[in-house]
Amino acid sequence: MTEEIRKRLYELRDEEYAVFQAKLIPTRDSGAFIGVRTPALRKLAKEMSKQEGIDEFLKDIPHKSFDEDQLHAFIISEMKDYDKCIEHLSAFLPYVDNWATCDQMSPKTFKKHKSELLDEIKTWIKSDRTYTIRFGIGMLMEHYLNEDFDPIYPEMVAAVSSEEYYVNMMRAWYFATALAKQYEAVIPFIEKNRLDVWTHNKAIQKAVESYRITPEQKEYLKSLKIKK
Repeated sequence: MTEEIRKRLYELRDEEYAVFQAKLIPTRDSGAFIGVRTPALRKLAKEMSKQEGIDEFLKDIPHKSFDEDQLHAFIISEMKDYDKCIEHLSAFLPYVDNWATCDQMSPKTFKKHKSELLDEIKTWIKSDRTYTIRFGIGMLMEHYLNEDFDPIYPEMVAAVSSEEYYVNMMRAWYFATALAKQYEAVIPFIEKNRLDVWTHNKAIQKAVESYRITPEQKEYLKSLKIKK
């Protein structure tokens, strides 16, 4: 199955796109990119997720290419069985080594299992792996900023302490999105300097760039930037 999938990927390759991707994702070796575009990968994932032997590919980790990782992430995202999804996700997350695979993996089944998912998120954000933490924060941002919001969730993200750029960028993204959706509950985190300086300023920058933040809120946020 793995060799069959690899053959399919090479049939879909775009060498110029592979060069472009390698520049965007510096954490992977440039030779790891086949150059398959995302729509083609998603289409292939939907097809392959229905194949009986797909578990062979999912267990064949670490994969050789970025494109195989992407396909793996999209197959997991297609899974309808929550327990099976978590099983495969738990096995795969330690091998995720870039922001694209991390951020584009979003299992559809999570929407129906938010109570159980929250326990997994709490574990992920306490990990010592950069992209496991980033994934956990991303899922907290995606699923718990609307009707399921609770002030304890931004507390969880504020409590994350890391020197990793890709962790703190996701923390900043979380708070910028949270300001857009839950402004009154989240603005105290900025007012009281609850975040490290870099994440604090980056969250303000991203919030100010958002069309969901009012002009008045943007001006106030700008006044809260910390001068280094």
